[in-house]
Order: sequence, then structure tokens, then C-alpha cells
Amino acid sequence: MKVISSAIPAVKIIEPQVYCDDRGLFFESFNQRNFEQAIGQTVQFVQDNHSRSARHVLRGLHYQIRYPQGKLVRVVAGEVFDVAVDMRKSSRTFGQWVGETLSAENKRQLWIPEGFAHGFLVISEYAEVLYKTTDYWYPEFERCISWCDPAISIDWMLEGSPIVSEKDRQGLSLKSINVDVFA
Repeated sequence: MKVISSAIPAVKIIEPQVYCDDRGLFFESFNQRNFEQAIGQTVQFVQDNHSRSARHVLRGLHYQIRYPQGKLVRVVAGEVFDVAVDMRKSSRTFGQWVGETLSAENKRQLWIPEGFAHGFLVISEYAEVLYKTTDYWYPEFERCISWCDPAISIDWMLEGSPIVSEKDRQGLSLKSINVDVFA
């Protein structure tokens, strides 16, 4: 496995070693020991999530104010532009974002540690996204930042408007959530 640091060092791009021959391919999509060595910390995943979305669907930017979730994200069908926003108030990269194209073809994964908001835009006809989380989903503690907050200024590379849920349409600005961020 190859680990690439992003512009925000805590967020890592994981590239598995893929073995191909005339029969097809094989790769190890997750190995606890190798993953922990690669990111330099012990992690326990407690939940796996699977979503399927159509082209131009934008999900996020979500985070939890209690029981924050680290996420290991990968795409098993299609392609997405995956984004993490640093919500750690004491971080020098607070409010900054990093994005990575994840696809079934490139097999890349994105490690997003606790303290980040997460979202993605589907850029293929459809995409299936799998992600492991380090804590359970607690809807009462989930919060949403506006995907188009000018203070964050994410370049989604959109042509037209995305398809978003009502919850995501009501996402707040970074400036208005100062009590909800992590220390």
C-alpha cells in the first residue's frame, strides 16, 4: 500500500497494491495492521456504510459534534470528487479543504480523521461509495456545512447545479457554527 499526504497532512490518500494477470485482478482493500502503520495511529472501525448516487448528486458536508467519525472512503463503482474540510478549531488548517477523485478504476481511498466534515460529488453516471467509520452515526449530533459556503470556497468543478437533499440545502456557513467545531 502506498500512502500519500494531502495538502492537509492528517488527510491521507491510500493506494492499494493491485495485482493483475489474465484472470483479472486482486487487491487487499483493507488490512488493519498495515493501515494503522500507514497513518501512524490506532483506529477501530465500528460501522460500514454504502451509498449509491446518480450523476451530479452532492452529499455533505457532514460531521458530528459529539462522537466524531473518522472515515475511510472508497468507490466500488463510478467516480466521485471526495472532499474533507478541517473543522478542528485549533488547527492551522481550520476551514480549509482537500479534495481527491476516487473511482472504481483508480481504487484510491481517502482517510479522513475525526474532526473533519465530509462530502462528495458524483461525476460519473452513478457511483457506489463505501466507507468505514470510527464511531456510530448519531443523527442528533450530525451537523451540515453548506457545500457552497464562500468562506470555504470548494472548487467542485460543477457544470450547473448539483442535486442535494433538503438537509444539505440547509447547511450552515462555517462562520455560524463556531460553537460546533472541535477543539
